[in-house]
Amino acid sequence: MTGSTRPPPEEIIRYEKDPETRIATITLDRPDQLNAPTIGARLRYAELLHRANIDDQVKVLVIRGAGNDLGSGVDLPEFMEAYTSPDEESRLREYHLSGDDDVRLPPPDSFRGGAQIAQWFADPRSGCRTLQDFKKISILEVKGYCYGWHFYQATDADLVISSDDALFGHAAFRYAGWGPRMWTWAQTMGIRKFQEMVFTGRPFTAAEMYDCNFLNKVVPRDQLEAEVRKYALACSRTRPTDTVYQQKLFFTLMKQHQGEYLGSVLSGLFESLGNYVRPDNDDLALGEEVFRRGLSGTVKDNDARFPPEFRLSRSGRKEPE
Repeated sequence: MTGSTRPPPEEIIRYEKDPETRIATITLDRPDQLNAPTIGARLRYAELLHRANIDDQVKVLVIRGAGNDLGSGVDLPEFMEAYTSPDEESRLREYHLSGDDDVRLPPPDSFRGGAQIAQWFADPRSGCRTLQDFKKISILEVKGYCYGWHFYQATDADLVISSDDALFGHAAFRYAGWGPRMWTWAQTMGIRKFQEMVFTGRPFTAAEMYDCNFLNKVVPRDQLEAEVRKYALACSRTRPTDTVYQQKLFFTLMKQHQGEYLGSVLSGLFESLGNYVRPDNDDLALGEEVFRRGLSGTVKDNDARFPPEFRLSRSGRKEPE
């Protein structure tokens, strides 16, 4: 899929608010691509969170996905096209610097050439860690896949309501080994279960995530929207927004005492050292060779090497070993 055929950010990330209830909704609307945000859509997401944070007509924010899934991560082919492009303009888009002729990026083979992007993901402006700094009440509605970037949002939301068919995880544990929110995942899930997710690369079911205290509620798919609506209305009717802001400051202080932001920076540091990782024999390593062979087929072939219940693909989990 080329950049010219990708939908504009405004189509991928929809926003609406109800001033009467003071509930706003962000809908990730790209179901044919499992709601994968493009670079532009991810930056729009960050801007919308900032907008809702300031807007006095918003007290509660609901984030959901169109179609059958919340989502399975960012538009990775687009990201790799931009990241490996010799055209600096493509890479500058990531940093909100598109069209600035007076900016030069560091050489790709320098330490900064790799580290800069990983550290950027810890910045609220990047659209990856942004929800962590949101000072209103956020509720994430999860169904189907909740992988990668979408799993980040599950980490940072205040409340997570899930359908019973949801799967949680990060494919990067299979082909890279790291994810920007690892510190917080370990704290939320418990280090023993999170280590299992990291070392096996397997997704966890909604029931498993509820047992890990990662989810607030698990309901059948046909009850999900009503359940989220119930929670959103309850949150909108409690204490004043000023009180909510104070409550969020308390939780922010608590998370920073526990090292939330430090964890993002450390994860970024390890990701920036990825070029020093050498595969053992036939291990899958994300790189230019994988993209030449085709990312989708390569990941699918690798997925088939694991037991069915460890596979990332829903269809693959139904196939015999």
